[in-house]
Amino acid sequence: MDIGVLTVPLGDEPIEEAVTYLDDISVDAVELGVGGWPGEDHVDRETLLDDEAARGELRGLLDEHGLRASALATHNNPLHPDEERAATADRELREAIELADLLDVGTVTCFSGLPAGAPGDSTPNWVTAPWPTEHADALDYQWDEVAVPYWRDLADHADRHGVDVAIEMHPNMLVYEPTGLLALREATNDRIGANFDPSHLYWQGIDVTEAVRFLGERDAIHHVHAKDTKVYEAESRVKGVLDTTSYADTADRSWLFRSIGYGHGEEHWKDVVSTLRMVDYEGALSIEHEDALTSSREGLEKAVDVLDRAVFETRPGDAYWAE
Repeated sequence: MDIGVLTVPLGDEPIEEAVTYLDDISVDAVELGVGGWPGEDHVDRETLLDDEAARGELRGLLDEHGLRASALATHNNPLHPDEERAATADRELREAIELADLLDVGTVTCFSGLPAGAPGDSTPNWVTAPWPTEHADALDYQWDEVAVPYWRDLADHADRHGVDVAIEMHPNMLVYEPTGLLALREATNDRIGANFDPSHLYWQGIDVTEAVRFLGERDAIHHVHAKDTKVYEAESRVKGVLDTTSYADTADRSWLFRSIGYGHGEEHWKDVVSTLRMVDYEGALSIEHEDALTSSREGLEKAVDVLDRAVFETRPGDAYWAE
């Protein structure tokens, strides 16, 4: 398993400086933003699509520092009811898949997107309960009339290019937990899988290692984000975890994204790594830094420190003790 980093927190510095720094702190892989909310500070998607020499320069830079690209990232909402916004997100995602093919990067990370609750609505609608019954009707519309037709076509596009699409299960998106991810995979093809980001699962009350087993046993984990979350019970006992308080108001939130080890201890992360190995995941653990209580560099370095002790560097040997 590689220790990787989503390079977005280093977007204010040139990619040459960012990869030199990551090499210096013993990172093995990078996840590069190419559109959507991750932006494209380090990679100009459209330029690289048209310029073979530029693609060669990127490969050479990564090779020079012993880094591989674990994924290209373009998180946006291709199911948005605003046709222009949806078209932009769709173009970003399709072009990211095409660029991944050209760069021999096997995976694109993204969101499922979120439609409106009914035709003609202008705002995406995250449905979290089946009653009153118009909410159940809205959910049926979102899946049957919008999401499944779109993702079937997108999955075929990914398959033609030999690229896996790793969807981050994210609240305020249609797919936000493992059974929804699996439902979308079963409605499309096996190119659709998870960018398994535990940070969004912790505060929903989902057991992360059980979720790894659930998806991993179905070969549905294409990529993994290493990102932690801490639930602060002094707040959650009063207002629960569906918290709309600003992420900047750190003391007043029910939960916060935290650097690895600051939401759950090292023992837990060793269990996560071990469970991923049990289901034969040997890809990157791509650190995503969104901890409001520390700087990007300090958060990344502390995460690398924990994961370095958790990740296995060798393949398992024969179980001689069982013979």
